[in-house]
Amino acid sequence: MRFLLIFLAFCSFALGQKVSSVATLLSENAAIAPNESFTLALKLEHPEEWHSYYQNSGGVELPPTITWKLPEGATAGPIQWPTPEAKEGFSGKSFIYSGSPVFLIDITPPPSLRPGDDFTLTASATWQICKTSCINESAEFTITLPVSEKPEADPAQTEFFQTARRAIPADPAPSIQYAAKTSGKTKDAIELRFTKLDPEPTEFIPNEPYIKALSDGGEVSTSGEFTIITLLRKKIDFLDNPIPQGETVSGILFADKALAIPETTINADAQPAPNAPVAISIGKLLPILGGMFLGGLILNLMPCVFPVIGLKIMGFVQQAGENRRSIALHGLTFALGVMASFAVISGILFAVRAAALRDGGESIGWGYQLQNPWVVLVLTLLMFVLGLNMFGLFEVGTAATSVGGNLQSKSGHSGSFFSGVLATVVATPCSAPFLGAAIGAAIALPAIQFFSAFGAMALGLATPYLVLSFFPSLVEMLPRPGAWMESFKQGMSFLLFATAGYLLWVYSGLIGQEYLLSPLLGLSLIAAAAWTYGRWNLPHKSKRTRGIALAITAVFSIAGILLALPPKPNKLWQPWSEARAQELLSEGTPVYIDFTAQWCLTCQVNKKVAYTEEVLKLAKQKKIVFLKGDKTRPDPAIEAKLQELGRSAIPVNVLLRPGEEPIVTPEVLTPQILKELFNQVP
Repeated sequence: MRFLLIFLAFCSFALGQKVSSVATLLSENAAIAPNESFTLALKLEHPEEWHSYYQNSGGVELPPTITWKLPEGATAGPIQWPTPEAKEGFSGKSFIYSGSPVFLIDITPPPSLRPGDDFTLTASATWQICKTSCINESAEFTITLPVSEKPEADPAQTEFFQTARRAIPADPAPSIQYAAKTSGKTKDAIELRFTKLDPEPTEFIPNEPYIKALSDGGEVSTSGEFTIITLLRKKIDFLDNPIPQGETVSGILFADKALAIPETTINADAQPAPNAPVAISIGKLLPILGGMFLGGLILNLMPCVFPVIGLKIMGFVQQAGENRRSIALHGLTFALGVMASFAVISGILFAVRAAALRDGGESIGWGYQLQNPWVVLVLTLLMFVLGLNMFGLFEVGTAATSVGGNLQSKSGHSGSFFSGVLATVVATPCSAPFLGAAIGAAIALPAIQFFSAFGAMALGLATPYLVLSFFPSLVEMLPRPGAWMESFKQGMSFLLFATAGYLLWVYSGLIGQEYLLSPLLGLSLIAAAAWTYGRWNLPHKSKRTRGIALAITAVFSIAGILLALPPKPNKLWQPWSEARAQELLSEGTPVYIDFTAQWCLTCQVNKKVAYTEEVLKLAKQKKIVFLKGDKTRPDPAIEAKLQELGRSAIPVNVLLRPGEEPIVTPEVLTPQILKELFNQVP
């Protein structure tokens, strides 16, 4: 009843308001054709600070409606709603249009029209505008358009209608699949489960009045290959009337752009449909095949592979008694070993992808792999260690070389086949700096195109051997192995370091930049381990020296890896603002604020040392809300707050209790300091 009185007061106040919107109905066409749709636009120009409403207003306010009077046989489509904004209303979020919103409607004239006729329609539009009060408005329109054999656009309206269409939420890409299910102990929440979204959604505006917006008590989380948006149900409206509940959900998803999510049924246990690989045209496939073939060729330039080419061809010549036909057969056998190895590798990769599609619901790919912090960390460490190896900080692989020599020394075609297998094993780990883009495209293809792409890469690796086996005299034209190979090897290490740097940047985006210091220190320890191994674990060193070197290498390596591991997900901290802190205090909630920065080493040490499970459990018991004031970049609001607290440098940690003086902690924190601090909260 209280809400009803307030609402009626607002409406009665509005009767005296001398404000109104300017409404216009515009046609995109200067002339129309029989049975061919054209578009009209209802443009509303609102008074300053007034707004109208989306199809779901979020409350009891009324959205625009249009009643049509059309010639017999003509039809009008639904209103195409532009993207609204979410505004705090009297009973939660309202979804509004300020300024001059434009609503598009498609009209289809009847096929019975004839060129030279006139097509006349009338429309009656109603809408509501609100500020602190609400006013109902309406307008009548009549439009007459000539009929011709072909529709004619009105050039004066082209830009206007293009802008209006850009304001309408886009359809989601086929890769974005989603399902809806009930959630929560009382089934009062709705869980929208999307295939992984990047960037993370910032808002979801529902079309249904019984669902609240994401910003109205909802939350976003991730689970495996899914992004989960949890929305709350809305049970009563502004007037305390019950809202009829439904079992479908649709709306507008805000991520990098606004997307129109179609209506779907809310099931008890729904999952998004898997994203099946989609075949691409020959025009798009050929560049991928070319990139994979070129990448295979480039692998032959790796220091571990290049010297083998000439020696292997001479081995063909010796085994075949310099018979050109036999030499060519050995070359083909070698290429067959390469192709067979790639078939095994790509077959394993294809099986893994099929399992991911069947069990996880989302296709895998190079880009998708880089959404997993564990995968990115392993790739970072691999590229970094391989770079240290190629730079000469340490050497490994003598045993593998011996095995390769034994295989290559086998007589006959079996030796050539195993040499092809060995060349693949040695060369493929070097693919990351050169083949990332091509592999990323190839891995998302259906079976035939998938295996064709990896077959092209295998052919690229085998081509030099095939050419030299058919034309063995070309061996004399190859550069002789020498000191230049070591320089080339060290130069190639910088490509691996660049790849490791890129992956570290990706890793920081996944774990949060505030946690990047630990992986950097971890890589430093791993580099120290590699240096120790390469410097002291040498054949001419004593057994005791080599043992100590191996122990130090193991300790540094393990410590480095542990430091680099992804941190546990942390939803403890909320962004600080003075308004947010005061809001919590007014509700009787104690607030703990950490004024910190990414460049503040003491701040980072505090985070690692002080916030133990016991401390966080105590804070939860005391219902303390943690806020973080990030001073990584200059922030006048934080500077002002620090001055108010009598501090000028960070870290500054302060406990605020309702009605009490702030308690500022020492700069260096320990678990004991925080436990004593939090125990001062009743």
